[in-house]
Amino acid sequence: MVNVFVRHRIKDYTVWKQVFDGFVTKRRDGGEQTYKVARLVGEPNNLCLFFEWDTAANAERFIASAELRSPMQQAGVAEQPEIYIAEETASGKT
Repeated sequence: MVNVFVRHRIKDYTVWKQVFDGFVTKRRDGGEQTYKVARLVGEPNNLCLFFEWDTAANAERFIASAELRSPMQQAGVAEQPEIYIAEETASGKT
């Protein structure tokens, strides 16, 4: 499994979430399988996004795509996101 972690600040969560939800088909077609959205405690416009992708190559291609830039601007992303792509090596429940 390939995991993608994104952290960035936004201007307005409601606006951001509408654009994010409206882009779900493109994300799914690109290889996204699941997502989670979280906010840093005490910082409601500082988001942490967690995704599972089918392959690292598809995640990299999607992240680098020109068609992602416009929705990010429309969503009010206020800074360059931190993005990490990682291949899972272990998981479990404690």
